[in-house]
Amino acid sequence: MSRVCSVCGKGRTSGNNVSHSNRKTRRTFLANVQKVSYKKADGTVVNDYVCARCLKGNKVDRV
Repeated sequence: MSRVCSVCGKGRTSGNNVSHSNRKTRRTFLANVQKVSYKKADGTVVNDYVCARCLKGNKVDRV
C-alpha cells in the first residue's frame, strides 16, 4: 500500500523517537489514508487512497 493521498499528495514524513533519557532515533510517520471510491471532476468513479483531512474537508465526492 502506497500510503499517499491521491487528492493532496500527503505521504510519509520523518522525525525522531525520543526516549526518556532523551536519546533520539529516526522514525517515520505515515499518513492516515483510507481506500474510498469517489467521483473525479470529469465524472469518472475511481477507487483510491484519500487522507482523513481531505475526507473531513469534503474535498472528494464519495460514491
